[in-house]
Amino acid sequence: MAALTADRNTPIRAGEEIVYPVSAGKKCYAGGLAVMNAGTCEPGSTAVGLVSVGRFEEQVDNSLGQDGDAKVKVRRGCFRFGNSSGADEVTLSEVGAKAYIVDDATVAKTSATNTRSEAGVIVDVDDLGVWINI
Repeated sequence: MAALTADRNTPIRAGEEIVYPVSAGKKCYAGGLAVMNAGTCEPGSTAVGLVSVGRFEEQVDNSLGQDGDAKVKVRRGCFRFGNSSGADEVTLSEVGAKAYIVDDATVAKTSATNTRSEAGVIVDVDDLGVWINI
């Protein structure tokens, strides 16, 4: 498509809830951090190259299926996930910085020497966890 030379009525959608194909051999739990991995969706994990897309809205079991045999609903927004401990614990001084994926329920302050993917932007930290905008 060429660059615009006149006004255009560009289609819009809210994009808050999207349905994605689930990765082969994966089980997604409602409330878990959802990531895209090479075109399919799966639970967050410690790995590079994952793209955080939101929170699973339902449980879907594709543990016996191939890529895309099942689909899962994911919501974008600001969600609270568990905080790491020790040197990777997120504090209020990290608000506005990136958080990194430990698993589908936990985020951390660092990439652990480039072994973790980004979860989203830290919005707040409270006694129960870290609020991440995805």
